[in-house]
Amino acid sequence: MATASVFYSSLSSFSHKSKPFYQSPAGKQRPSPTFISCTSSTFDSTPSALKTRRAADENIKDEARRQREDSSRHGEFRAKYVPFNSGIDSPESYSLDEIVYRSQSGGLLDVQHDMDALKRYDGAYWRALFDSRVGKTTWPYGSGVWSKKEWVLPEIDPDDIVSAFEGNSNLFWAERFGKQFLGMNDLWVKHCGISHTGSFKDLGMTVLVSQVNRLRKLNRPVFGVGCASTGDTSAALSAYCAAAGIPSIVFLPANKISIAQLVQPIANGAFVLSIDTDFDGCMKLIREVTSELPIYLANSLNSLRLEGQKTAAIEILQQFDWEVPDWVIVPGGNLGNIYAFYKGFKMCQELGLVDRIPRLVCAQAKNANPLYLYYKSGWKEFKPVKANTTFASAIQIGDPVSIDRAVYALKNSNGIVEEATEEELMDAMAHADSTGMFICPHTGVALAALIKLRRSGVIAPTDRTVVVSTAHGLKFTQAKIDYHSKAIKNMECRFANPPVQVKADLGSVMDVLQKHLKNPPN
Repeated sequence: MATASVFYSSLSSFSHKSKPFYQSPAGKQRPSPTFISCTSSTFDSTPSALKTRRAADENIKDEARRQREDSSRHGEFRAKYVPFNSGIDSPESYSLDEIVYRSQSGGLLDVQHDMDALKRYDGAYWRALFDSRVGKTTWPYGSGVWSKKEWVLPEIDPDDIVSAFEGNSNLFWAERFGKQFLGMNDLWVKHCGISHTGSFKDLGMTVLVSQVNRLRKLNRPVFGVGCASTGDTSAALSAYCAAAGIPSIVFLPANKISIAQLVQPIANGAFVLSIDTDFDGCMKLIREVTSELPIYLANSLNSLRLEGQKTAAIEILQQFDWEVPDWVIVPGGNLGNIYAFYKGFKMCQELGLVDRIPRLVCAQAKNANPLYLYYKSGWKEFKPVKANTTFASAIQIGDPVSIDRAVYALKNSNGIVEEATEEELMDAMAHADSTGMFICPHTGVALAALIKLRRSGVIAPTDRTVVVSTAHGLKFTQAKIDYHSKAIKNMECRFANPPVQVKADLGSVMDVLQKHLKNPPN
């Protein structure tokens, strides 16, 4: 523990340089967008060369409202709930303004868009429209989610949207990690954790809370919003609810999430219940509570969140100038995100923005790996497991809600499931951090899966591969401290980099530095 105390005393603040949203692949020239007019009120007008600044007493919502009132355009797109994988002509459907989480048979629901209406405009139109909105402050299109509003919640009034301009996250070229550890030149990390509350959950929560805001204005019986969480969901929910003035209720498994994750909902004013169970137990309780009380369920059982999360897939294509990567690797716990990525890619293919979709990999921690076991059995029989403790705490889930969605996504993308042990994921995290990243343990799971797939030859050295980083590493500093202090029981921590204690005199400092310079790290 002496080493750990030295580690704590050596921690210091650091500065962070933001990366630009768009990073073009080497040698590529980004084409100038073409602007085409359309009849929907949610579409941007063709921009003029110079835009007059809005009046001083007008905010961005006022400006957007005025521009809508000045336009004769009308909405033409629709979306509804249907039973998951039921097909276009399903007789069972529900308005998005209804409070419903499961189909009549008890199965999952999905948000189905009017694809015929969307197909009235070709892929070139959609590419140009989405590209024209990047980096703007025009409400609500400055958000990476709401810049695709027509594909998310097409009928919601922009005044009802609750957004922190989430999304538009950095696609990082992992040059050194790829070359040094994998022999790859085209490895990318999609940093979804560089977001409002530090995780990809913001992408879905802006959609869900916006719809709840709409429901409350329609006088639906919604007192507040509740969720079970392993940390990141509760952080996103509490922040967006706080922004909208909507009560939030959070069920957390006691002593199973990081302090950084716990303090976020507390700081944002959520009503937090610390419950002596695991995530699966919290999930069971919140589902029972929301069936009895006017509390809207915010977990990924609710398909609205996946509509926001799918925009990260569209963003990846956008950031590659609409070129399709070969592989996308996503950490998996409750398994909604792997389906969301599939849905985003598939919509782009069906609407003509791209001509194919990437192969998907779902990466699980070995201590919570029900999908991996199902995959290895040849999809014969799914069996929930008792999730054991893992440093990748947000995916410590043994009975995932979205198992059917995940299997559908993987089968239809020629996908793969891989797992990582605790040592593998922590070593991968340490390797990544040593090349300039600062990732979460869940991203460590995805990188460990990539390492295995490269070694087995499944992923080739020339394959363009994207690893999805789901949360910011600053939420998991304790795991990093324990690793670099070599304080983790039964783990070698081979790549630990603990601080060196030195006496406060020049001779001692010089001795240590000279020794270090003779044997520099790799």
